[in-house]
Amino acid sequence: MKEKQKNPYALELEKTERELRSSRKSLEDYFEQSKILITKSNGGGPPQWFSPLEGGSRLDNSPLLLFLPGIDGTGLGLSTQHNSLGKIFNIWCLQIPVKDRTSFLGLVKFIEKTVRSESYQFPSRPIYLVGESLGACLALAVAACNPDVDLVLVLANPAKSFEKSWLMPLIPLLEVLPIQHQLTIPYMLSLMTGDSLRMAMDNALKGFPLEQTIGGLSQDLVARSSYLNVLANILPRETFLWKLQMLKTASAYANSRLHAVKCQTLVLSSGKDQLLPSEEEGHRLYLELLKCENRKFNDSGHFLFLEHDFDLVSVIKGARFYRRGKYLDYISDYIPPTPPEFKKLYESNRLFMLATSPVMLSSFEDGKIVRGLAGVPSEGPVLFVGYHMLLGHDVVPLISNFLLERNILIRGLAHPMLFIRKKKDGMLPPLSQFDAVRTMGAVPVSGSNFFKLMSSKAHALLYPGGMREACHRKGELYKLFWPEQSEFVRMAARFGAKIVPFGVVGADDFGELVFDYDDQMKIPFLRDYIKKVSEEVVSLRTEANGEVGKQEPHFLGTIPKFPGRFYYYFGKPIETEGRKQELRDRGKAHELYLQVKSEVENCIAFLKERRESDPYRNILTRIAYQAAHGFDAEVPKFDL
Repeated sequence: MKEKQKNPYALELEKTERELRSSRKSLEDYFEQSKILITKSNGGGPPQWFSPLEGGSRLDNSPLLLFLPGIDGTGLGLSTQHNSLGKIFNIWCLQIPVKDRTSFLGLVKFIEKTVRSESYQFPSRPIYLVGESLGACLALAVAACNPDVDLVLVLANPAKSFEKSWLMPLIPLLEVLPIQHQLTIPYMLSLMTGDSLRMAMDNALKGFPLEQTIGGLSQDLVARSSYLNVLANILPRETFLWKLQMLKTASAYANSRLHAVKCQTLVLSSGKDQLLPSEEEGHRLYLELLKCENRKFNDSGHFLFLEHDFDLVSVIKGARFYRRGKYLDYISDYIPPTPPEFKKLYESNRLFMLATSPVMLSSFEDGKIVRGLAGVPSEGPVLFVGYHMLLGHDVVPLISNFLLERNILIRGLAHPMLFIRKKKDGMLPPLSQFDAVRTMGAVPVSGSNFFKLMSSKAHALLYPGGMREACHRKGELYKLFWPEQSEFVRMAARFGAKIVPFGVVGADDFGELVFDYDDQMKIPFLRDYIKKVSEEVVSLRTEANGEVGKQEPHFLGTIPKFPGRFYYYFGKPIETEGRKQELRDRGKAHELYLQVKSEVENCIAFLKERRESDPYRNILTRIAYQAAHGFDAEVPKFDL
């Protein structure tokens, strides 16, 4: 039997996994490089910028990223992130030598001089200030003093709440009791290196070889003794006391100037920060700053950037904070997920994928139906138009299978509530819950974004029924709720896009809707709740007639079932190339619109009929098959 050929994306995923397994320990690099820096400069000299050697070829017009260090001052706090950051940023790191005694305001002026110079040379590009603890206070101070410069702040565990830290009362003790410093250094080291046993268990769960996991644990334990000497050289008693006094000044200054910070800010808060109340401070900054987003890392400690499983680029991308111009462009500024990013997202949905065991069918242009996605056009622009299943459960398997089988990234046109809210501390789930959706390429549905997707020859995904379809009522299963007037035909024809109608069924095998919108609107307090929630989001189709205009956000009550299968059928592609002039006529465009809608309904009807002959529709039969053939074995489908 001929071996199934893997697509380039799957091969790249395997290659990346091998590289991760053979990579060096991140803390080893940090301490080794710190030792070299201190030796070369003998701990002296003024503050200076350096650019790390790591990193690949950058994107065109990559913005400048200035890293502002924490209490260590080495500028190496991003060392584990250099390779990935270097592909999309021009990185400069601030080094504050051990013997340097530049004041906090002196450092602010030093950074400010660089910021203004770079802004003058490249006025159309933003400048990123990435700071941790002390560095975060420096970034806030620079932003407050330079409201006319286009800055983006990324702040990890800001020391703005230093007065609440256990380090604050340590200052007078250090001034009179030097022995306290000898107790502090090992404690600081334990915070930096983390729990070695927990890391070893994480590696074992990720499938790393046992001998490598045990060897790494032993190496970590041995290495800690050598780390102590390096850390003592980075923070000798006099320097440590100076930095603590600077933190006190930095905290007070940042708090007094916070009202002047108007730039985009992303706060990263660790849930297990033992130095600062970072989680509480992160929420406070989120509410106080005008353009602020907050991301929480419940299991992380103070030295977030040095943690082995933290990826700053993924966080920035998911929070939609990466841009190369004055304003964010969801199309040109988008960076596709790397294989490790996709693997992480896929693994988080693995149980759902196993439970639903998606069946993918597609049609070639001659009408031939095949298993898999071979019938879908490879070259864009392509517009997928289909039915939105209950609560949008259809999206994850669809996008995942296209990437795994065809190496095609589907860019979904999604509701704006996944990207922006009118109220920060409202009733809706936090925006961080949708970071994965944005990482995988979703954009807010709008005419301009649709235009850009088609002009960039993307594979785009559109659900004309939107929220009304995904949050349908009882008795409306597999019913389309499309606008009366055509919305997408003429735009697709303008760029000669192929329209692929598709249907999906399986929601009725996964859960039963028992408490819908109509039921909730009969209960006064729930009706008021829905109205308040609706005020927090950008409304769509407010002038549309009929049911499609009723898209108020609400939660549905469903009863889970033993999971059946999800079935997808991508119908015969509809060609619009050469029909641009013809489809400018509203009547002709509406005819094609109704044709697409009819094809979607036909796809749904086809799947509902054929799934009845699937012997593996029930999850119990699929489990039995995989128990006999291996849980990675592909479960058979019905005959075509």
